[in-house]
Amino acid sequence: MNISHDKVAAITYTLKSNNAQGDVIESIEASKPVEFIFGKGSLLPHFEHQLTGLKSGDSFEFVIPSHEAYGAFNNDLIIELSKDIFSHNGVVNEQILFVGTQIPMMDSHGRRMNGVVKEVSGQQVKMDFNHPLAGQDLYFAGQVTMVRLATYDELNPPKHHGCGCGSGPTDESCCSTSGHEDHDHDHNHGDDHGCGCGKGSC
Repeated sequence: MNISHDKVAAITYTLKSNNAQGDVIESIEASKPVEFIFGKGSLLPHFEHQLTGLKSGDSFEFVIPSHEAYGAFNNDLIIELSKDIFSHNGVVNEQILFVGTQIPMMDSHGRRMNGVVKEVSGQQVKMDFNHPLAGQDLYFAGQVTMVRLATYDELNPPKHHGCGCGSGPTDESCCSTSGHEDHDHDHNHGDDHGCGCGKGSC
């Protein structure tokens, strides 16, 4: 069976920055392969294109250029925000405000975006809303370990409602930047699966 629309595929891979000699970003071993439903938009389009037609046992190796992955690094997506944005019931959650923390947020239109704290100074927090892999070519080398038909339940998952940050309507970690229209950008973060390959952590 070949990988095609509405098939479930499982893969292992190593992801490196830029090329085969680059730094390892992520490695998925055979003991815990990534599974995904092909054709549902959970993959980067270029990644999906490279896997089309492969079958169990096939190997793959390819590079996704940065403009086909997460785009160029955009300095305009490094933004200073007031600490008040991170408050709940009038109290700022200082525990999450340290350099390197990734915080799920929403813009004034309710669109989800992930930001990384770069600097905390006084009442201001500098955050980077670029995808962690922005500006990098992505080198993948791996193998398809399984291909099967998706089940009805897999193709028709239950709908979830909430604040849009994935944790339900009472998720206090989902901060809003409403009222900061000057910081309203169309952030290109892909999805929660990271590298565009299904379940990555990057």
